[in-house]
Amino acid sequence: MKVKSNSITLGICQLPVTSDKSLNIRNAEKMLKAAAEKKCKIAILPEMFNCPYDAKFFSEYAESYPKGETFTMLSQTAAQEHMVVVGGSVPERDEYGNIFNTSFIFDERGDLLERHRKVHLFDVEIAGGTVFKESSILSAGQDITVVKAAGLMLGIGICYDIRFPELSRLMTLAGAKLLIFPGVFGMTTGPAHWELLMRARAVDNQVFVAGAAPANFRESSYQVYGHSMVVNPWGQIVSAAGDKEELLIVEIDLEILNTVRRELPLLQHRRADVYELCQKKGETTFV
Repeated sequence: MKVKSNSITLGICQLPVTSDKSLNIRNAEKMLKAAAEKKCKIAILPEMFNCPYDAKFFSEYAESYPKGETFTMLSQTAAQEHMVVVGGSVPERDEYGNIFNTSFIFDERGDLLERHRKVHLFDVEIAGGTVFKESSILSAGQDITVVKAAGLMLGIGICYDIRFPELSRLMTLAGAKLLIFPGVFGMTTGPAHWELLMRARAVDNQVFVAGAAPANFRESSYQVYGHSMVVNPWGQIVSAAGDKEELLIVEIDLEILNTVRRELPLLQHRRADVYELCQKKGETTFV
């Protein structure tokens, strides 16, 4: 693949998640290494890539950074492959025993750049469809996360976070040009909203958006939609997977972002004299 001077190659790792934690971690490592072989500068794993998306597993599978086989694999793989690794998300236990749905981001040396704890917890009861209550076991994050990695400003959210446009806008205003959302959408909301939300957030903010989902695993209690994808700032799908295991290799051309913002300068046309958006709790984590 011939890479343009103002572009970067992403690897979106859509892999099945089983009840075997060690197997999940090994499979994630293999796919990350496959992404590195394709010259990816940034590789992205799905939400809860080491743990079935089921509240009863979150406490059992939780790890406390820096200890734990998941963190060791992410750090070592990033360093060995000289690649930024966005570790999807995993159940994280803090020093007080609280459990968060957290994305850990490691740089090319294997050092932790930052972590994003899922801000919006998925508590829903859709008639005839999805019923889930993350807050029964998880605590909510308080911070907005924007990270400079591989020379690019990344905004990190997790799954349900994408439904709240204020969060994406705040990440954009903090400089993010690629919004990354590891997510486990189910078979009710996935066909209805997954693509729609990815494209909407891209158009709203004139940014690239990457959604990293797990592959559907028929034996899982929670059937997932899959369809990892990357959308450009014009709202066009650059690349998308189906519901099976797949490694998406996607080159994003940052000149498209510059062109869209120059020709349709909506971010400049915001009426700060009429309305404003500000963060009231936590802090914007900028690295």
